[in-house]
Amino acid sequence: MLDIQFIRENTEKVKKGVVAKRLDSKIVTEVLGVDEKRRGLIKEIEKLRAERNEISSSEHEVNSRGKEIKEKLKRLEPELKELESKYNELLYKIPNVFSDDTPVGEDESENKVIRSWGKPKKFDFEPKDHVEIGRDIGIIDTETAAKVSGARFNYLKGAAVLLQNALHQFAISVLTDEKVLKEIAEKVHKGYSAKPFVPVIPPLMVKGEVMKKMARYNPVEERYYLDKDDLMLVGSAEHSLGPIYMDSTLTEKDLPLRYFAFTPAFRREAGSYGKDTRGILRQHQFDKIEMESFSVPEDGLAEQDFFVGVQEYLMQQLEIPYQVVAICTGDMGTPDFRQIDIDSWMPGQDKYRETHTSDYMTDYQSRRLNFKVSIKGKNEFVHMNDATAFAMGRTIIAILENYQQKDGSVEIPKVLQKYMGKEKIVKP
Repeated sequence: MLDIQFIRENTEKVKKGVVAKRLDSKIVTEVLGVDEKRRGLIKEIEKLRAERNEISSSEHEVNSRGKEIKEKLKRLEPELKELESKYNELLYKIPNVFSDDTPVGEDESENKVIRSWGKPKKFDFEPKDHVEIGRDIGIIDTETAAKVSGARFNYLKGAAVLLQNALHQFAISVLTDEKVLKEIAEKVHKGYSAKPFVPVIPPLMVKGEVMKKMARYNPVEERYYLDKDDLMLVGSAEHSLGPIYMDSTLTEKDLPLRYFAFTPAFRREAGSYGKDTRGILRQHQFDKIEMESFSVPEDGLAEQDFFVGVQEYLMQQLEIPYQVVAICTGDMGTPDFRQIDIDSWMPGQDKYRETHTSDYMTDYQSRRLNFKVSIKGKNEFVHMNDATAFAMGRTIIAILENYQQKDGSVEIPKVLQKYMGKEKIVKP
């Protein structure tokens, strides 16, 4: 959430951010109104408590005044509690402001391509999409999954599983190698930290309250929610990596702290009815390697640039053409200060599709999580970044479609061949 002092001092900027993210700016006016009442009530209660303490310590206690104060506090304290609840509820609804280089726009049509890498391959045959390829060589089965679990589920088999495992091993080799990370960091910001990532196996369920602190509770209709236990299945490892230092204070020398996790992710895709129903592009359950980091405030943007550098390195090693895209205000998440995506070329669809996201949240999440860093004796909220290393399904799609051969086989990217022990996927 935003600091209330920041909202008071930058009201118009905050309103602009709210409108740009397609929300009603009235919530800013409303939260400021409730805040003013709340502060007035706090002052009144504190004054009454001070007077009560003074009376209690006096030898000449005035019983009538003491009773009067007691009755007032009995009435005002619940009123303050109710006001605090409304205040926090409204404060949670206000989105993060956005960076100066974020395009202002209504939807994905107004996202901006920053740069491109690689050229789409020209085939001497009509390229198939991943559904046909996967079916023909027997490695993707959505029809059986639909019978067993319903729409937007799949069985990956044989070489598809080995390919996913190869991607996982490749990602581990990069994210834990300080030498490789230093090369990436130097290209992004000379002298920037190349501290390796720490692998984590996190919980796949998170308390509803913690999801709210992560600003990931809503839209609640997109979450798989276990009502009896007040637990949500994660839609990304970010949801359980982000709160790992909740209610903690670290020292400046500890940062940056970088983690990655390979987990299943669960999304209801309630807002995507009828969209991307073919194949494994948009699933209710999919596997994903997610990166998360915590940095001092002044390094937040550089850290995101580093994350994008890691993403680009991974895709360049796979030799898959891509575009780096600045996401506009109307298409970005509520907690994002800046969002950058990578869209990879999908020959079967004849267009670029999102395979990676990088989100820089500033202190929007850490403020809710009460996660701080001590800098020169002063506690400040850490800045948080999260980003995709590999969304497995989408990366497999990109590999199958870009590396398909005329005879129906699929070449394996050179960087993955040592993990798979072969150069080509063929029909069994």
